[in-house]
Amino acid sequence: MAGRINDEDVKAVRDAVPIDAVVSEYLQLRNAGGGNLKGLCPFHDEKSPSFQVSPSKGLFHCFGCQEGGDTITFVMKVDHLSFSEAVERLAAQAGITLRYEEGGYNPAHQRGERIRLVEAHKIAAQWYAEQLATGPEAETGRIFLAERGFDQAAAVHFGVGYSPQGWDHLTRYLRGKGFSDKELIVSGLSQEGRRGPIDRFRGRLMWPIRDIGGEVVGFGARKLYEADNGPKYLNTPETAIYKKSQVLYGIDLAKQHIAKSSRAVVVEGYTDVMACHLAGVTTAIATCGTAFGGEHIRILRRLLMDNGSARVIFTFDGDAAGQKAALRAFEDDQKFAAETYIAIAPDGMDPCELRLAKGDEAVADLAEPRTPLFEFALRQIVARYDLDTPAGRAAALDEAAPIVARIKNSGAQHEVAVELAGMLGILDTQFVVKRVAQLARWARERGGKGGGPQQQPGAPQPQWETGPRPTASGPALTLRNPVYAAERELLKLGLQRPELVSPAFDAYGVDEFTAPPYAAVRQTIAEAGGAEYGVQDAQEYLVRVREAAPDDTVRAMVTELAVEPILRRTVDETYAGTVLVQIRRRAVERRIHDIQSQLTRLSTGGDPAQLAAVQNEMWVLQQYDQALRVRGAEAL
Repeated sequence: MAGRINDEDVKAVRDAVPIDAVVSEYLQLRNAGGGNLKGLCPFHDEKSPSFQVSPSKGLFHCFGCQEGGDTITFVMKVDHLSFSEAVERLAAQAGITLRYEEGGYNPAHQRGERIRLVEAHKIAAQWYAEQLATGPEAETGRIFLAERGFDQAAAVHFGVGYSPQGWDHLTRYLRGKGFSDKELIVSGLSQEGRRGPIDRFRGRLMWPIRDIGGEVVGFGARKLYEADNGPKYLNTPETAIYKKSQVLYGIDLAKQHIAKSSRAVVVEGYTDVMACHLAGVTTAIATCGTAFGGEHIRILRRLLMDNGSARVIFTFDGDAAGQKAALRAFEDDQKFAAETYIAIAPDGMDPCELRLAKGDEAVADLAEPRTPLFEFALRQIVARYDLDTPAGRAAALDEAAPIVARIKNSGAQHEVAVELAGMLGILDTQFVVKRVAQLARWARERGGKGGGPQQQPGAPQPQWETGPRPTASGPALTLRNPVYAAERELLKLGLQRPELVSPAFDAYGVDEFTAPPYAAVRQTIAEAGGAEYGVQDAQEYLVRVREAAPDDTVRAMVTELAVEPILRRTVDETYAGTVLVQIRRRAVERRIHDIQSQLTRLSTGGDPAQLAAVQNEMWVLQQYDQALRVRGAEAL
């Protein structure tokens, strides 16, 4: 096991890598006001963004699923890394050399498995690229690319490489770089041979497949020689870092363009992605040996942000297989808020062939939205039936009407229902319209069971209104209760603007917070050095508070309160003082109420000395309450 990473180095990594820059590698962020950013949560499916990032605090929090934390936590969760693996990845990006408490600097063989697998793929990609650029044997690969319109610069841009035909060239090379045979087998770069590991890819053109963060996680390999008995395309097997249903070829190059333009173009192959990008369609991506599915949609939705103008254009081959792929894509259409279209090139050419035959402009034109995917699906369905017979028309309507009912825009749904009646030759247009409307209504009713309106980001969270958090103790919280609302607001001030509430905040007892989760946060702040520490170092203060949390529930609440907007546009000392006074006066009022009960008991035969002491405490509290009411924060 590797030694513990030096605390100063962990802090240096946090400070060096802005959280918004890291999160933006995985999803599109937009201004949420108050210095925060928002986007679609990468940890659960949602249609409206409830995931917020606070660059100034270095924290993120989802108000929908309650995931939250700092930059390191985000990388751990989104890429399923251990703490040390996440720190090592971020440190590598920032150029920071890590020190370890045990054993000095971390030797390569001690790194986490995922880091090792990614490193092996990175080295392999560089080696393959060098073989294509300079190796005499790779001339076949260079000719293959040239015949498809790709020069050396294009190969370099996309990292295309070549795997020599020998048995173990790459295996021996990676052994020389310190990788064990077990690591090479687990990575999928090698496979078991009769006398030990041999190269998995031999005599093939190699496309590195990168995840959304730009790390090489696998390869797509194209057969070049007739003697090769393998499939035309051979991909990396499923590994700890490569899941073909969760990667999109070209996403690392396309993600910023997709986010900026709210448009994605889905093509079928590696050379199609290359052709599109070189033709100026820089939003092109492709699946890797599998059908376009739900996990791919999740990746795109985070980038598209599901705004009303988002477009996803599928370019499938015009053959039967391409049409079948288009219909499969339509099955997942409802998982997009974006509008979906299909584009089929003239003569059934794919983008690579189209670029060769007609140039870049033809490819760019192909990627413009043409036919809505639902319209294509309808035409494919209708074409299968004999519309000259009543039975054929009725059967076609039975299959086509549910397709129209799934169209998101109700106005478009009505128009397409009218068009469907014309396509089928049904003269009673209203019959078709009513049929579609009925199916749409049933679909909404089925989909609406147990559902409710989407929570707006930054708004009070529903779990506190409907019941306690699963692991929180105490009564259910409702932010309609002004006591809980004020306590929440003071904690937000204590975490986000400690300079406005110090030093008074640190004198507040845990018992002044009546909601158990809020009391736990107050205790955590105290154990981390109090709000006064936050005045000295705001970002390190939040790190210390989160680390002081006794469990994940309290830690999540700290993150939530540190990111959630304060409920006042102008946040100043006056407002902070008002909230401080609200909490203190309510604590005083509760104590006065308790003492009144005690006085009632003592006045009927109690100890006179004790009665006098309690009466004196009552007088002091009443005077203090009067001072707070009149002088406000000055009386604290």
